[in-house]
Amino acid sequence: MMNKDTFIIGFMLFALFFGAGNLIYPPVLGLHSGSSFITAIAGFVITGIGLPILAVTAISFVKKDAREIANRVHPLFGILFTTAVYLAIGPFFGIPRAATVGYEMSIEPFLNNVSPYTLLLFTSVFFIFVFFISLNPSKMVDRIGQYLTPILLLSITALVIGAIILFDQPATAPTSDYASSPFFKGFVEGYLTMDAIAALAFGIIVVNAFKERGVSTQKGLITATLKAGLVAGVGLITVYTSIGWIGTKVAGSASFSNGGEILSHAATSIFGTFGTLLLGIIVTLACFTTSVGLVVACAQFFSKLVPISYSLIAFIITFSSFVIANQGLDAIISFSVPVLVFLYPIAIVLIMLTFLRSLFQNRPEVYRGAILFTAVISLNDGITSYGIDIPTVTNYVMKIPLFDIGLGWLLPAIIGGCIGFLVSKLRPQKT
Repeated sequence: MMNKDTFIIGFMLFALFFGAGNLIYPPVLGLHSGSSFITAIAGFVITGIGLPILAVTAISFVKKDAREIANRVHPLFGILFTTAVYLAIGPFFGIPRAATVGYEMSIEPFLNNVSPYTLLLFTSVFFIFVFFISLNPSKMVDRIGQYLTPILLLSITALVIGAIILFDQPATAPTSDYASSPFFKGFVEGYLTMDAIAALAFGIIVVNAFKERGVSTQKGLITATLKAGLVAGVGLITVYTSIGWIGTKVAGSASFSNGGEILSHAATSIFGTFGTLLLGIIVTLACFTTSVGLVVACAQFFSKLVPISYSLIAFIITFSSFVIANQGLDAIISFSVPVLVFLYPIAIVLIMLTFLRSLFQNRPEVYRGAILFTAVISLNDGITSYGIDIPTVTNYVMKIPLFDIGLGWLLPAIIGGCIGFLVSKLRPQKT
């Protein structure tokens, strides 16, 4: 049975995941998959929703944060890896990007002349609200789960209902890889959202929320987290499918370069100027809830790592995000994306090993072997995405199975884990 708290925390988790980036992926998938949309979105859901929910559940297994999982490789690795994750998805990239996207899609459409001062004003107000709601994590759960998420869902529902009434043209034929393998293409696109990294951060918010509501046993936390994940997952599936469907219906009406343009076209076609305002509300709420969640997650982590109060760290993270959002976000993206490309496979391997740990008796050597081999491949991917190409290395890496779809690390991770297991079996046992 699911009680009120489960639904509130589940709604909060939905809102934390449903950031601006996730708002624009499904419409593009719908645009290109056309008549194969259902098959494509099914693949997208498995990795775009399934992986993050697994990551949150993995945190409930350890009852602490992502560092506890990473410590199974080595305590020093645990500190370095989780610090890099929280900085990358927090003040160095995730939070500033959310604020800037919110400004570009909710404020700029109403401006005749775009000025840096309007961005400064918007981000000032945006981050003041983010900071004050982040100060009390327990109230944050209620404010987002009970109030902001329903407003967000109602706004999306209005947009989708309008689209159902206005857009009745048949879906077009799928293009590119969606024509030959729509499920697998959707699977890869869901993987590329990189939400599993954010889920490692959000997991502790969910666990703490249930602890504050009296859930103390590990079994109880795992069960409660799975139920909240189910609530969030159902919400995300419904929303992703709905806005993805809009993409299938506008395919022949104009040319679009991204999901934001698709949704903007749909909103304006349905509601006129009010549609632009409605989309602005959706985007702003999506960006705001994600930013609050990231500030809370980062502040909770760093307040345990260093002897500084939660509120001061929350302020530092918020202020840093404010500064970065107003100064050269493109440069921050160019730096942060390669870091995320490097970290993401490592995060997924840690999540998978957490669920499979009983198969290898939680042996540290398995973690170390799998992570080492994964890191070698993902480091090359990160360097390449930064624009640095090492031909000798790249030529070898490109021959690895699944490299062309961004999963070149998978086979090395399995091999590394197997080698680690053999090493642990051959190593003399301590007495």
